[in-house]
Amino acid sequence: MEPTKIDGVNEGNDRLLQFITHKKFRVYRHLALILLLITFLLNAKDALTEPANTYIKILIFFIFLSLFYINIYYLIPRFIFRERYFAYSFWVAGLLAITMSVVFISHHYLQHLRSNKFESLSNISTAVVFSVSFCTTIAAIVAVKLFQRSIVMSQRLNALETATMQSELEQLKNQINPHFLFNTLNNVNVLTQTDPAKASQILIRLSDLLHYQLYDSTMNKVLLTADIRFIEDFLNLEKIRRDVFDFDITLNGDLSGVLVPPLLFITFVENAVKHNLDAVNPSYVYISFELEDNVLYFNCLNSKPATAAPLNRKGGLGLVNVKRRMELLFPDAHFLSIDDKKDQFNVELKLNI
Repeated sequence: MEPTKIDGVNEGNDRLLQFITHKKFRVYRHLALILLLITFLLNAKDALTEPANTYIKILIFFIFLSLFYINIYYLIPRFIFRERYFAYSFWVAGLLAITMSVVFISHHYLQHLRSNKFESLSNISTAVVFSVSFCTTIAAIVAVKLFQRSIVMSQRLNALETATMQSELEQLKNQINPHFLFNTLNNVNVLTQTDPAKASQILIRLSDLLHYQLYDSTMNKVLLTADIRFIEDFLNLEKIRRDVFDFDITLNGDLSGVLVPPLLFITFVENAVKHNLDAVNPSYVYISFELEDNVLYFNCLNSKPATAAPLNRKGGLGLVNVKRRMELLFPDAHFLSIDDKKDQFNVELKLNI
């Protein structure tokens, strides 16, 4: 069966969803709103025959336009998205009272200028009609914004699931590096003869590292302190393999209880270890974690051999994957800076947690 019609429907739906959600169509959405509101006012009864009504409807145009922007950029994100419905209702009631007062007073004033007398607009039916129109507009704005948010969250979730599957496949391929295990176990074998106590410590570290990588890292969130211990175990085992290698992990702030996605920082550390091998000069990796005002600062600085070539523009596949992962996990809530110098490579990461 040919899926032409179905594909056409899907393509039409995709274009509509793109128009509703994508940032590049934001200006067109706003223009459509303004044209819709103007069309409604121009077609309203007596809009062009009654001067007082014309002025009032111009006023209503700007009031309703202001209500739209106040809602989508302040009230809905601040209250509806945070499930503070009572506070939102209080604000809407206040805006309704203010709007009705402004419109009714303005109408009375214009009628007074025109006929030197007040014509009452404050009857119950008018107030009811105005209130219904006001609440309908507010409800429509909330519905559109919630629909837009649900579409964006759904798209982000789908993208995150795809990236997670790719990440899991990559982790499965790299969970146990045979070369790393071979060298570590070789060193342990030698130490069992010369320093059994140290050999035992190494095996414990290796066991903890493999347990975290195989089991703990499958969770959505882990304690930051556990992720740091994993990094420390990895660097300690790396230090055993190399004669001249130094590392330091600095912790600042209260990091206990902080939850982060697993294996978020190890890519930077593995990259640092991989590219700082130097047969002549001492090599180092210096790492720092700092928490301040719910912002986590991570820094990874490593040495580079003088003969090392700079990384390509994308920074390697591992860094590309972790950049994409942070874009999905921390949209508009992270900052990543990579500085590739002749003798040093420095990564600075800021996460709003």
